[in-house]
Amino acid sequence: MRMPRPGVETPYNEKSVSSPPPSTTRFRDRAEVLDFLLEVSEVASSTLDLDELLRTIATIVRRVVPYELFSILLYSEKKRGLRVRFAIGHPHRITQELVIPLDQGLTGWAASTRQPVMVGDVRADPRYLPTLDAVRSELAVPMVARGRLVGVIDLQSTRLNAFTQEDADLVRLIASRVAVAIDNARLYRKILRHNQTLRILTDLAHTISSTLDLEDLLNRVAHTLRRLIQYDAFTLYLIDEANRLLRSCYTLRFDNQTSSDHIPLDYGACGAALASRRPVRVEDVRSDPRYASSFPACRSEIAVPLIASDRVLGVLNLQSQRLAYFSENHEQLLWLTAPLLANAVENARLYEEVTSRQRRLEENLKAARDLQSALLLREPPPLPGLQVSVRARPAQEISGDLYDFFEHPSGNVMIAFGDVSGKGAAAALYGALVSGLLRILAPRQDSPAQLMRSLNTALAERKVGTTYVTLLIMCWYPERRMFTLANAGVFPPIVCRKGQIVKHRVEGIPLGLLDDRHYDQITLAVEPGDVIFLYSDGILEQRDPQGQEYGRAKIYRLLERVWDLSADQIVEAFFEEFDRFRQGAEIVDDQTVIVFKVQ
Repeated sequence: MRMPRPGVETPYNEKSVSSPPPSTTRFRDRAEVLDFLLEVSEVASSTLDLDELLRTIATIVRRVVPYELFSILLYSEKKRGLRVRFAIGHPHRITQELVIPLDQGLTGWAASTRQPVMVGDVRADPRYLPTLDAVRSELAVPMVARGRLVGVIDLQSTRLNAFTQEDADLVRLIASRVAVAIDNARLYRKILRHNQTLRILTDLAHTISSTLDLEDLLNRVAHTLRRLIQYDAFTLYLIDEANRLLRSCYTLRFDNQTSSDHIPLDYGACGAALASRRPVRVEDVRSDPRYASSFPACRSEIAVPLIASDRVLGVLNLQSQRLAYFSENHEQLLWLTAPLLANAVENARLYEEVTSRQRRLEENLKAARDLQSALLLREPPPLPGLQVSVRARPAQEISGDLYDFFEHPSGNVMIAFGDVSGKGAAAALYGALVSGLLRILAPRQDSPAQLMRSLNTALAERKVGTTYVTLLIMCWYPERRMFTLANAGVFPPIVCRKGQIVKHRVEGIPLGLLDDRHYDQITLAVEPGDVIFLYSDGILEQRDPQGQEYGRAKIYRLLERVWDLSADQIVEAFFEEFDRFRQGAEIVDDQTVIVFKVQ
Protein backbone atom coordinates (compact mmCIF):
# COMPACT_ATOMS: atom_id res chain seq x y z
CA MET A 1 0.00 0.00 0.00
CA ARG A 2 1.03 3.59 -0.41
CA MET A 3 1.65 4.80 3.14
CA PRO A 4 1.18 8.44 4.26
CA ARG A 5 4.21 10.71 4.22
CA PRO A 6 5.78 10.99 7.70
CA GLY A 7 4.25 13.85 9.67
CA VAL A 8 0.96 13.92 7.71
CA GLU A 9 -2.03 12.85 9.78
CA THR A 10 -4.07 10.94 7.19
CA PRO A 11 -7.64 9.97 8.12
CA TYR A 12 -8.31 6.26 8.23
CA ASN A 13 -10.15 4.51 5.40
CA GLU A 14 -10.57 0.81 4.47
CA LYS A 15 -8.24 1.03 1.49
CA SER A 16 -5.41 2.43 3.57
CA VAL A 17 -5.30 -0.60 5.90
CA SER A 18 -5.91 -3.49 3.51
CA SER A 19 -2.62 -3.37 1.57
CA PRO A 20 0.48 -5.34 2.59
CA PRO A 21 3.06 -3.58 4.80
CA PRO A 22 6.12 -1.93 3.24
CA SER A 23 9.45 -3.70 3.10
CA THR A 24 11.73 -3.17 6.13
CA THR A 25 15.43 -3.23 6.84
CA ARG A 26 16.81 -6.26 8.69
CA PHE A 27 20.30 -6.59 10.19
CA ARG A 28 22.83 -9.28 9.34
CA ASP A 29 24.89 -8.97 12.51
CA ARG A 30 25.28 -7.07 15.78
CA ALA A 31 27.55 -4.45 14.17
CA GLU A 32 24.78 -3.38 11.79
CA VAL A 33 22.39 -3.04 14.74
CA LEU A 34 24.90 -0.87 16.59
CA ASP A 35 25.43 1.29 13.50
CA PHE A 36 21.69 1.71 13.15
CA LEU A 37 21.26 2.66 16.80
CA LEU A 38 24.16 5.14 16.50
CA GLU A 39 22.40 6.68 13.51
CA VAL A 40 19.16 6.86 15.53
CA SER A 41 20.96 8.69 18.35
CA GLU A 42 22.60 11.15 15.96
CA VAL A 43 19.38 11.90 14.11
CA ALA A 44 17.41 12.25 17.34
CA SER A 45 19.92 14.71 18.81
CA SER A 46 20.13 16.83 15.65
CA THR A 47 17.02 18.93 16.31
CA LEU A 48 15.05 20.53 19.14
CA ASP A 49 11.99 20.97 16.96
CA LEU A 50 9.47 18.54 18.44
CA ASP A 51 7.34 18.20 15.29
CA GLU A 52 10.37 17.50 13.13
CA LEU A 53 11.72 15.02 15.69
CA LEU A 54 8.47 13.03 15.84
CA ARG A 55 8.27 12.83 12.04
CA THR A 56 11.86 11.56 12.00
CA ILE A 57 11.07 8.87 14.59
CA ALA A 58 8.12 7.65 12.48
CA THR A 59 10.46 7.35 9.48
CA ILE A 60 13.10 5.49 11.48
CA VAL A 61 10.61 2.99 12.89
CA ARG A 62 9.15 2.34 9.42
CA ARG A 63 12.62 1.36 8.17
CA VAL A 64 12.81 -1.60 10.56
CA VAL A 65 9.24 -2.51 11.59
CA PRO A 66 6.22 -2.65 9.26
CA TYR A 67 3.13 -0.82 10.44
CA GLU A 68 -0.08 0.57 8.98
CA LEU A 69 -1.13 2.85 11.82
CA PHE A 70 1.40 4.70 13.90
CA SER A 71 1.24 7.15 16.78
CA ILE A 72 3.46 8.73 19.40
CA LEU A 73 1.62 9.52 22.62
CA LEU A 74 3.26 11.88 25.14
CA TYR A 75 2.56 11.84 28.84
CA SER A 76 0.87 14.95 30.26
CA GLU A 77 1.30 15.46 34.01
CA LYS A 78 -1.57 17.96 34.04
CA LYS A 79 -3.96 15.57 32.33
CA ARG A 80 -2.54 12.54 34.12
CA GLY A 81 -2.67 10.62 30.89
CA LEU A 82 -1.35 10.08 27.38
CA ARG A 83 -2.21 12.42 24.52
CA VAL A 84 -1.60 11.69 20.85
CA ARG A 85 1.08 14.12 19.68
CA PHE A 86 1.79 12.58 16.26
CA ALA A 87 -0.22 10.06 14.23
CA ILE A 88 -0.32 8.37 10.84
CA GLY A 89 -3.50 6.62 9.69
CA HIS A 90 -5.59 7.50 12.75
CA PRO A 91 -8.70 9.67 12.30
CA HIS A 92 -8.02 13.22 13.40
CA ARG A 93 -11.39 13.44 15.16
CA ILE A 94 -10.28 10.67 17.52
CA THR A 95 -6.75 11.84 18.24
CA GLN A 96 -7.55 15.54 18.64
CA GLU A 97 -8.88 15.47 22.21
CA LEU A 98 -8.14 11.86 23.22
CA VAL A 99 -6.55 11.45 26.66
CA ILE A 100 -5.73 7.87 27.72
CA PRO A 101 -5.31 7.27 31.49
CA LEU A 102 -2.33 5.16 32.51
CA ASP A 103 -4.57 2.31 33.59
CA GLN A 104 -6.52 2.03 30.32
CA GLY A 105 -5.76 0.55 26.93
CA LEU A 106 -2.63 -1.19 25.73
CA THR A 107 -0.73 2.13 25.56
CA GLY A 108 -1.82 3.00 29.10
CA TRP A 109 -0.69 -0.44 30.27
CA ALA A 110 2.71 -0.04 28.59
CA ALA A 111 3.10 3.39 30.18
CA SER A 112 2.13 2.29 33.69
CA THR A 113 4.31 -0.87 33.66
CA ARG A 114 7.05 0.78 31.58
CA GLN A 115 7.29 -2.46 29.61
CA PRO A 116 6.46 -3.16 25.92
CA VAL A 117 3.03 -4.64 25.27
CA MET A 118 2.59 -6.81 22.13
CA VAL A 119 -0.81 -8.28 21.27
CA GLY A 120 -1.31 -10.57 18.27
CA ASP A 121 -5.12 -10.30 18.29
CA VAL A 122 -6.53 -7.22 20.00
CA ARG A 123 -10.06 -8.63 19.85
CA ALA A 124 -9.06 -11.18 22.46
CA ASP A 125 -7.46 -8.65 24.84
CA PRO A 126 -9.88 -6.77 27.16
CA ARG A 127 -7.34 -4.00 27.64
CA TYR A 128 -7.68 -2.90 24.00
CA LEU A 129 -9.51 0.38 23.35
CA PRO A 130 -11.17 -0.01 19.95
CA THR A 131 -10.64 2.93 17.63
CA LEU A 132 -10.77 1.20 14.21
CA ASP A 133 -12.60 -2.03 13.51
CA ALA A 134 -9.94 -3.24 11.07
CA VAL A 135 -7.09 -3.27 13.62
CA ARG A 136 -5.96 -6.77 14.59
CA SER A 137 -2.53 -6.45 16.27
CA GLU A 138 -0.74 -3.75 18.27
CA LEU A 139 2.71 -3.05 19.68
CA ALA A 140 3.08 -0.37 22.39
CA VAL A 141 6.55 0.54 23.67
CA PRO A 142 7.12 3.04 26.54
CA MET A 143 9.71 5.83 26.35
CA VAL A 144 11.50 6.66 29.61
CA ALA A 145 14.14 9.35 30.16
CA ARG A 146 15.92 10.26 33.39
CA GLY A 147 13.65 7.85 35.26
CA ARG A 148 10.49 9.67 34.09
CA LEU A 149 7.82 8.51 31.67
CA VAL A 150 8.01 10.46 28.39
CA GLY A 151 5.40 8.65 26.36
CA VAL A 152 4.61 5.61 24.22
CA ILE A 153 5.39 4.58 20.62
CA ASP A 154 2.36 2.71 19.32
CA LEU A 155 2.21 0.56 16.14
CA GLN A 156 -0.94 -1.11 14.83
CA SER A 157 -1.68 -3.46 11.93
CA THR A 158 -4.70 -4.98 10.21
CA ARG A 159 -2.96 -8.39 10.18
CA LEU A 160 -3.07 -10.90 12.99
CA ASN A 161 0.25 -11.42 14.79
CA ALA A 162 1.85 -8.69 12.63
CA PHE A 163 4.61 -7.92 15.15
CA THR A 164 7.40 -10.20 16.39
CA GLN A 165 9.58 -10.19 19.45
CA GLU A 166 12.39 -8.89 17.24
CA ASP A 167 10.14 -5.96 16.26
CA ALA A 168 9.42 -5.24 19.91
CA ASP A 169 13.13 -5.33 20.77
CA LEU A 170 14.01 -2.97 17.89
CA VAL A 171 11.31 -0.45 18.79
CA ARG A 172 12.38 -0.68 22.43
CA LEU A 173 15.97 0.12 21.42
CA ILE A 174 14.75 3.06 19.30
CA ALA A 175 12.57 4.31 22.19
CA SER A 176 15.53 4.23 24.57
CA ARG A 177 17.53 6.40 22.15
CA VAL A 178 14.84 8.98 21.32
CA ALA A 179 13.21 9.41 24.75
CA VAL A 180 15.82 11.91 25.97
CA ALA A 181 15.65 13.83 22.67
CA ILE A 182 11.86 14.10 22.95
CA ASP A 183 12.15 15.19 26.58
CA ASN A 184 14.71 17.84 25.61
CA ALA A 185 12.56 19.06 22.70
CA ARG A 186 9.53 19.37 25.00
CA LEU A 187 11.62 21.26 27.55
CA TYR A 188 12.94 23.54 24.80
CA ARG A 189 9.41 24.19 23.56
CA LYS A 190 8.30 24.91 27.11
CA ILE A 191 11.12 27.47 27.49
CA LEU A 192 10.14 29.06 24.16
CA ARG A 193 6.52 29.26 25.27
CA HIS A 194 7.61 30.72 28.60
CA ASN A 195 9.70 33.37 26.87
CA GLN A 196 6.87 34.12 24.47
CA THR A 197 4.50 34.44 27.42
CA LEU A 198 6.86 36.89 29.11
CA ARG A 199 7.09 38.96 25.93
CA ILE A 200 3.33 39.04 25.54
CA LEU A 201 2.87 39.91 29.21
CA THR A 202 5.32 42.76 28.72
CA ASP A 203 3.32 43.89 25.69
CA LEU A 204 0.14 43.56 27.74
CA ALA A 205 1.57 45.67 30.57
CA HIS A 206 2.65 48.30 28.03
CA THR A 207 -0.80 48.16 26.40
CA ILE A 208 -2.52 48.60 29.74
CA SER A 209 -0.44 51.68 30.58
CA SER A 210 -0.54 53.26 27.11
CA THR A 211 -4.10 54.56 26.94
CA LEU A 212 -6.77 56.07 29.18
CA ASP A 213 -9.61 55.55 26.73
CA LEU A 214 -11.64 52.63 28.15
CA GLU A 215 -12.88 51.17 24.86
CA ASP A 216 -9.45 51.47 23.25
CA LEU A 217 -7.87 49.89 26.35
CA LEU A 218 -10.19 46.87 26.31
CA ASN A 219 -9.83 46.42 22.56
CA ARG A 220 -6.04 46.32 22.88
CA VAL A 221 -6.13 44.01 25.90
CA ALA A 222 -8.53 41.59 24.20
CA HIS A 223 -6.36 41.22 21.10
CA THR A 224 -3.06 41.04 23.04
CA LEU A 225 -4.45 38.45 25.46
CA ARG A 226 -5.61 36.29 22.57
CA ARG A 227 -1.98 35.75 21.58
CA LEU A 228 -1.66 33.78 24.83
CA ILE A 229 -5.12 32.26 25.21
CA GLN A 230 -7.02 31.21 22.09
CA TYR A 231 -10.46 32.04 23.45
CA ASP A 232 -13.54 32.40 21.24
CA ALA A 233 -15.36 35.06 23.28
CA PHE A 234 -14.07 37.87 25.52
CA THR A 235 -16.40 39.96 27.70
CA LEU A 236 -15.59 42.48 30.39
CA TYR A 237 -18.36 43.35 32.85
CA LEU A 238 -18.28 46.30 35.25
CA ILE A 239 -20.39 46.49 38.40
CA ASP A 240 -23.37 48.83 38.31
CA GLU A 241 -24.15 49.15 42.02
CA ALA A 242 -27.17 51.38 41.49
CA ASN A 243 -28.99 48.76 39.39
CA ARG A 244 -27.37 45.67 40.95
CA LEU A 245 -26.05 44.56 37.57
CA LEU A 246 -22.91 43.43 35.84
CA ARG A 247 -22.93 45.83 32.91
CA SER A 248 -21.27 44.54 29.73
CA CYS A 249 -18.91 47.23 28.47
CA TYR A 250 -16.87 45.29 25.88
CA THR A 251 -17.40 41.98 24.03
CA LEU A 252 -15.27 40.34 21.34
CA ARG A 253 -16.38 37.16 19.57
CA PHE A 254 -14.31 35.57 16.83
CA ASP A 255 -12.39 38.85 16.29
CA ASN A 256 -15.64 40.81 15.89
CA GLN A 257 -16.68 43.37 18.46
CA THR A 258 -20.31 42.86 19.44
CA SER A 259 -22.60 43.43 22.42
CA SER A 260 -23.67 41.29 25.37
CA ASP A 261 -26.62 41.46 27.73
CA HIS A 262 -26.19 42.83 31.21
CA ILE A 263 -26.53 40.19 33.91
CA PRO A 264 -27.45 40.17 37.64
CA LEU A 265 -24.58 40.35 40.11
CA ASP A 266 -25.12 36.78 41.35
CA TYR A 267 -25.61 35.16 37.93
CA GLY A 268 -23.46 32.40 36.46
CA ALA A 269 -19.71 31.91 36.75
CA CYS A 270 -19.22 35.68 36.78
CA GLY A 271 -21.44 36.00 39.85
CA ALA A 272 -19.56 33.14 41.52
CA ALA A 273 -16.22 34.87 40.78
CA LEU A 274 -17.55 38.09 42.31
CA ALA A 275 -18.80 36.34 45.42
CA SER A 276 -15.60 34.35 46.01
CA ARG A 277 -13.21 37.06 44.75
CA ARG A 278 -11.38 34.18 43.05
CA PRO A 279 -11.24 32.86 39.45
CA VAL A 280 -13.95 30.35 38.50
CA ARG A 281 -13.10 27.80 35.79
CA VAL A 282 -15.84 25.68 34.20
CA GLU A 283 -14.66 22.73 32.07
CA ASP A 284 -18.12 21.83 30.71
CA VAL A 285 -20.77 24.55 30.93
CA ARG A 286 -23.51 22.07 29.98
CA SER A 287 -23.01 20.20 33.23
CA ASP A 288 -22.66 23.34 35.38
CA PRO A 289 -25.99 24.74 36.67
CA ARG A 290 -24.42 28.18 37.13
CA TYR A 291 -23.83 28.70 33.41
CA ALA A 292 -25.55 31.79 32.00
CA SER A 293 -26.17 31.13 28.32
CA SER A 294 -24.89 34.18 26.45
CA PHE A 295 -22.81 32.33 23.84
CA PRO A 296 -24.68 29.24 22.50
CA ALA A 297 -21.54 27.58 21.09
CA CYS A 298 -19.71 27.82 24.43
CA ARG A 299 -18.42 24.60 26.00
CA SER A 300 -16.01 25.96 28.63
CA GLU A 301 -15.42 29.30 30.34
CA ILE A 302 -13.36 31.10 32.93
CA ALA A 303 -14.34 34.17 34.99
CA VAL A 304 -11.78 36.30 36.83
CA PRO A 305 -12.73 39.13 39.21
CA LEU A 306 -11.10 42.54 38.68
CA ILE A 307 -10.00 43.95 42.04
CA ALA A 308 -8.37 47.37 42.56
CA SER A 309 -7.52 48.71 46.04
CA ASP A 310 -9.48 45.81 47.59
CA ARG A 311 -12.60 46.88 45.68
CA VAL A 312 -14.18 44.59 43.07
CA LEU A 313 -14.79 46.56 39.88
CA GLY A 314 -16.08 43.82 37.62
CA VAL A 315 -15.33 40.47 35.95
CA LEU A 316 -13.32 39.33 32.93
CA ASN A 317 -15.04 36.38 31.23
CA LEU A 318 -13.48 34.18 28.53
CA GLN A 319 -15.35 31.41 26.71
CA SER A 320 -14.33 28.66 24.30
CA GLN A 321 -16.08 26.24 21.96
CA ARG A 322 -13.65 23.53 23.11
CA LEU A 323 -14.43 21.32 26.06
CA ALA A 324 -12.17 21.89 29.11
CA TYR A 325 -10.05 24.34 27.11
CA PHE A 326 -9.02 26.67 29.94
CA SER A 327 -6.16 25.24 31.98
CA GLU A 328 -4.64 25.96 35.35
CA ASN A 329 -1.91 27.90 33.52
CA HIS A 330 -4.59 30.08 31.89
CA GLU A 331 -6.13 30.70 35.28
CA GLN A 332 -2.78 31.68 36.82
CA LEU A 333 -1.99 33.93 33.88
CA LEU A 334 -5.33 35.75 34.09
CA TRP A 335 -5.10 36.03 37.86
CA LEU A 336 -1.65 37.58 37.43
CA THR A 337 -2.81 40.17 34.89
CA ALA A 338 -6.19 40.94 36.51
CA PRO A 339 -4.84 43.53 39.03
CA LEU A 340 -3.06 45.41 36.23
CA LEU A 341 -6.22 45.39 34.14
CA ALA A 342 -8.37 46.42 37.12
CA ASN A 343 -6.15 49.42 37.90
CA ALA A 344 -6.10 50.41 34.22
CA VAL A 345 -9.91 50.16 34.02
CA GLU A 346 -10.25 52.23 37.19
CA ASN A 347 -7.87 54.87 35.80
CA ALA A 348 -9.72 54.89 32.48
CA ARG A 349 -13.07 55.33 34.25
CA LEU A 350 -11.68 58.15 36.39
CA TYR A 351 -10.22 59.75 33.28
CA GLU A 352 -13.60 59.39 31.58
CA GLU A 353 -15.26 61.12 34.53
CA VAL A 354 -12.66 63.89 34.56
CA THR A 355 -13.03 64.30 30.79
CA SER A 356 -16.80 64.48 31.14
CA ARG A 357 -16.48 67.09 33.87
CA GLN A 358 -13.98 68.96 31.76
CA ARG A 359 -16.43 68.97 28.85
CA ARG A 360 -19.17 70.30 31.11
CA LEU A 361 -16.77 72.90 32.49
CA GLU A 362 -15.79 73.96 28.98
CA GLU A 363 -19.46 74.24 28.04
CA ASN A 364 -20.06 76.35 31.15
CA LEU A 365 -17.03 78.48 30.40
CA LYS A 366 -18.23 78.99 26.84
CA ALA A 367 -21.61 80.09 28.16
CA ALA A 368 -19.85 82.41 30.64
CA ARG A 369 -17.65 83.77 27.84
CA ASP A 370 -20.70 84.42 25.69
CA LEU A 371 -22.39 86.14 28.63
CA GLN A 372 -19.30 88.22 29.34
CA SER A 373 -19.09 89.18 25.68
CA ALA A 374 -22.67 90.41 25.93
CA LEU A 375 -21.90 92.37 29.10
CA LEU A 376 -18.66 93.91 27.84
CA LEU A 377 -18.73 96.20 24.88
CA ARG A 378 -17.13 94.68 21.82
CA GLU A 379 -16.51 98.17 20.47
CA PRO A 380 -16.41 101.35 22.58
CA PRO A 381 -19.11 103.90 21.78
CA PRO A 382 -18.19 107.11 19.93
CA LEU A 383 -16.90 109.66 22.43
CA PRO A 384 -16.97 113.33 21.43
CA GLY A 385 -13.44 114.68 21.11
CA LEU A 386 -11.74 111.33 21.61
CA GLN A 387 -10.52 108.41 19.55
CA VAL A 388 -10.86 105.17 21.57
CA SER A 389 -9.29 101.75 20.95
CA VAL A 390 -9.67 98.69 23.20
CA ARG A 391 -8.04 95.26 23.11
CA ALA A 392 -8.56 92.59 25.78
CA ARG A 393 -6.79 89.22 25.96
CA PRO A 394 -7.85 86.82 28.74
CA ALA A 395 -5.39 84.42 30.37
CA GLN A 396 -8.16 81.80 30.49
CA GLU A 397 -11.43 81.34 28.65
CA ILE A 398 -12.92 84.39 30.33
CA SER A 399 -11.34 87.50 31.77
CA GLY A 400 -11.33 89.15 35.18
CA ASP A 401 -10.53 92.52 33.59
CA LEU A 402 -13.47 94.84 33.09
CA TYR A 403 -14.17 98.09 31.28
CA ASP A 404 -17.31 100.03 30.50
CA PHE A 405 -18.62 103.40 29.30
CA PHE A 406 -21.64 105.18 30.83
CA GLU A 407 -23.41 108.27 29.54
CA HIS A 408 -24.20 110.65 32.39
CA PRO A 409 -27.42 112.76 32.40
CA SER A 410 -25.19 115.82 32.33
CA GLY A 411 -23.92 114.83 28.90
CA ASN A 412 -20.52 113.77 30.20
CA VAL A 413 -19.18 110.18 29.89
CA MET A 414 -18.11 107.94 32.77
CA ILE A 415 -15.36 105.43 31.93
CA ALA A 416 -14.60 102.44 34.21
CA PHE A 417 -11.47 100.30 33.90
CA GLY A 418 -10.50 97.64 36.44
CA ASP A 419 -9.33 94.17 37.38
CA VAL A 420 -10.95 91.64 39.73
CA SER A 421 -8.67 89.66 42.04
CA GLY A 422 -8.08 86.11 40.79
CA LYS A 423 -8.76 84.71 37.34
CA GLY A 424 -11.30 82.65 35.46
CA ALA A 425 -15.02 82.21 36.02
CA ALA A 426 -15.14 83.48 39.62
CA ALA A 427 -13.34 86.71 38.68
CA ALA A 428 -15.58 87.16 35.63
CA LEU A 429 -18.74 86.71 37.72
CA TYR A 430 -17.52 89.23 40.28
CA GLY A 431 -16.67 91.55 37.40
CA ALA A 432 -20.23 91.14 36.08
CA LEU A 433 -21.51 92.14 39.54
CA VAL A 434 -19.32 95.25 39.49
CA SER A 435 -20.48 96.16 35.98
CA GLY A 436 -24.14 95.78 37.00
CA LEU A 437 -23.67 98.00 40.05
CA LEU A 438 -21.85 100.59 37.98
CA ARG A 439 -24.72 100.80 35.50
CA ILE A 440 -27.14 101.35 38.37
CA LEU A 441 -25.03 103.84 40.34
CA ALA A 442 -23.27 105.86 37.61
CA PRO A 443 -26.30 107.97 36.55
CA ARG A 444 -26.92 108.92 40.21
CA GLN A 445 -23.43 110.27 40.99
CA ASP A 446 -21.92 113.51 39.79
CA SER A 447 -18.24 112.67 40.18
CA PRO A 448 -15.88 109.67 39.99
CA ALA A 449 -15.04 109.99 43.71
CA GLN A 450 -18.71 109.86 44.73
CA LEU A 451 -19.34 106.92 42.39
CA MET A 452 -16.31 105.08 43.81
CA ARG A 453 -17.55 105.57 47.38
CA SER A 454 -21.06 104.34 46.56
CA LEU A 455 -19.70 101.31 44.69
CA ASN A 456 -17.39 100.36 47.59
CA THR A 457 -20.34 100.49 49.99
CA ALA A 458 -22.44 98.26 47.71
CA LEU A 459 -19.63 95.70 47.32
CA ALA A 460 -18.91 95.68 51.06
CA GLU A 461 -22.55 94.77 51.65
CA ARG A 462 -22.13 91.86 49.18
CA LYS A 463 -18.72 90.72 50.44
CA VAL A 464 -17.48 87.52 48.75
CA GLY A 465 -14.61 86.11 50.81
CA THR A 466 -11.42 88.01 50.09
CA THR A 467 -12.41 88.98 46.55
CA TYR A 468 -11.92 92.61 45.62
CA VAL A 469 -11.65 94.79 42.53
CA THR A 470 -9.17 97.48 41.54
CA LEU A 471 -10.90 100.22 39.56
CA LEU A 472 -10.20 103.48 37.80
CA ILE A 473 -13.16 105.80 37.09
CA MET A 474 -12.69 108.66 34.66
CA CYS A 475 -15.26 111.28 33.73
CA TRP A 476 -14.75 112.92 30.33
CA TYR A 477 -15.89 116.49 29.86
CA PRO A 478 -15.65 117.03 26.09
CA GLU A 479 -16.51 120.73 26.13
CA ARG A 480 -13.78 121.51 28.65
CA ARG A 481 -11.42 118.88 27.22
CA MET A 482 -10.82 117.53 30.72
CA PHE A 483 -10.88 114.27 32.71
CA THR A 484 -11.63 113.86 36.40
CA LEU A 485 -10.18 110.67 37.89
CA ALA A 486 -10.64 108.56 41.01
CA ASN A 487 -8.48 105.49 41.54
CA ALA A 488 -8.94 102.36 43.66
CA GLY A 489 -5.68 100.49 43.16
CA VAL A 490 -5.28 100.52 39.36
CA PHE A 491 -1.98 101.53 37.78
CA PRO A 492 -2.51 105.24 36.95
CA PRO A 493 -2.98 106.02 33.27
CA ILE A 494 0.09 107.04 31.27
CA VAL A 495 -0.27 110.40 29.51
CA CYS A 496 1.98 111.21 26.56
CA ARG A 497 1.98 114.77 25.18
CA LYS A 498 3.90 115.37 21.96
CA GLY A 499 6.31 112.57 22.74
CA GLN A 500 6.79 113.47 26.40
CA ILE A 501 5.43 111.56 29.38
CA VAL A 502 3.29 113.76 31.66
CA LYS A 503 3.54 112.68 35.31
CA HIS A 504 0.49 112.68 37.59
CA ARG A 505 -0.52 110.81 40.72
CA VAL A 506 -3.85 109.32 41.80
CA GLU A 507 -4.20 106.45 44.31
CA GLY A 508 -6.76 104.59 46.43
CA ILE A 509 -7.72 101.36 48.24
CA PRO A 510 -9.29 98.55 46.11
CA LEU A 511 -13.06 98.26 46.36
CA GLY A 512 -14.81 95.64 48.49
CA LEU A 513 -12.13 95.34 51.17
CA LEU A 514 -12.93 98.09 53.71
CA ASP A 515 -16.18 99.81 54.64
CA ASP A 516 -16.79 103.57 54.55
CA ARG A 517 -13.81 104.66 52.47
CA HIS A 518 -13.33 108.08 50.86
CA TYR A 519 -11.55 108.40 47.51
CA ASP A 520 -9.53 111.31 46.17
CA GLN A 521 -10.21 112.86 42.81
CA ILE A 522 -7.90 114.73 40.49
CA THR A 523 -8.42 116.78 37.34
CA LEU A 524 -6.46 116.05 34.18
CA ALA A 525 -6.55 118.72 31.49
CA VAL A 526 -5.57 117.43 28.06
CA GLU A 527 -4.59 118.92 24.73
CA PRO A 528 -5.18 117.84 21.14
CA GLY A 529 -2.86 114.98 20.27
CA ASP A 530 -2.48 113.78 23.86
CA VAL A 531 -2.46 110.00 24.35
CA ILE A 532 -3.96 108.44 27.51
CA PHE A 533 -2.84 104.80 27.89
CA LEU A 534 -4.70 102.46 30.32
CA TYR A 535 -3.33 98.97 31.03
CA SER A 536 -4.04 96.06 33.38
CA ASP A 537 -1.42 94.48 35.62
CA GLY A 538 -1.21 91.49 33.25
CA ILE A 539 0.74 93.76 30.91
CA LEU A 540 3.42 94.85 33.37
CA GLU A 541 3.82 91.40 34.95
CA GLN A 542 4.16 89.46 31.68
CA ARG A 543 7.52 87.67 31.53
CA ASP A 544 9.65 86.62 28.58
CA PRO A 545 11.18 83.11 28.37
CA GLN A 546 14.15 84.32 30.42
CA GLY A 547 11.85 85.45 33.25
CA GLN A 548 12.19 89.20 32.74
CA GLU A 549 9.06 91.31 33.34
CA TYR A 550 7.81 93.70 30.67
CA GLY A 551 7.60 96.72 32.99
CA ARG A 552 6.37 100.31 32.56
CA ALA A 553 9.56 101.73 30.97
CA LYS A 554 8.94 99.90 27.70
CA ILE A 555 5.46 101.48 27.47
CA TYR A 556 7.03 104.93 27.94
CA ARG A 557 9.53 104.37 25.14
CA LEU A 558 6.86 103.03 22.80
CA LEU A 559 4.51 105.99 23.35
CA GLU A 560 7.35 108.43 22.83
CA ARG A 561 7.80 106.90 19.36
CA VAL A 562 4.21 106.38 18.21
CA TRP A 563 2.22 109.15 19.98
CA ASP A 564 1.32 110.79 16.70
CA LEU A 565 -0.46 107.70 15.35
CA SER A 566 -4.18 107.02 15.71
CA ALA A 567 -5.54 105.20 18.77
CA ASP A 568 -6.01 101.95 16.80
CA GLN A 569 -2.48 102.17 15.37
CA ILE A 570 -0.99 102.78 18.80
CA VAL A 571 -2.73 99.67 20.19
CA GLU A 572 -1.58 97.62 17.19
CA ALA A 573 2.01 98.85 17.56
CA PHE A 574 1.99 98.11 21.27
CA PHE A 575 0.86 94.48 20.95
CA GLU A 576 3.33 93.82 18.11
CA GLU A 577 6.20 94.93 20.34
CA PHE A 578 4.70 93.27 23.42
CA ASP A 579 4.39 89.86 21.67
CA ARG A 580 7.94 90.13 20.34
CA PHE A 581 9.07 90.57 23.93
CA ARG A 582 6.88 87.64 25.11
CA GLN A 583 8.32 85.25 22.46
CA GLY A 584 5.45 82.84 22.90
CA ALA A 585 5.71 82.68 26.70
CA GLU A 586 2.51 81.73 28.49
CA ILE A 587 0.01 84.50 29.28
CA VAL A 588 -0.45 84.17 33.04
CA ASP A 589 -2.84 87.05 33.68
CA ASP A 590 -5.58 88.90 31.80
CA GLN A 591 -4.24 91.66 29.56
CA THR A 592 -6.31 94.71 28.60
CA VAL A 593 -5.24 97.96 26.98
CA ILE A 594 -7.37 101.07 26.31
CA VAL A 595 -5.95 104.04 24.37
CA PHE A 596 -7.59 107.48 24.17
CA LYS A 597 -6.34 109.97 21.59
CA VAL A 598 -7.51 113.54 22.10
CA GLN A 599 -8.72 115.07 18.86
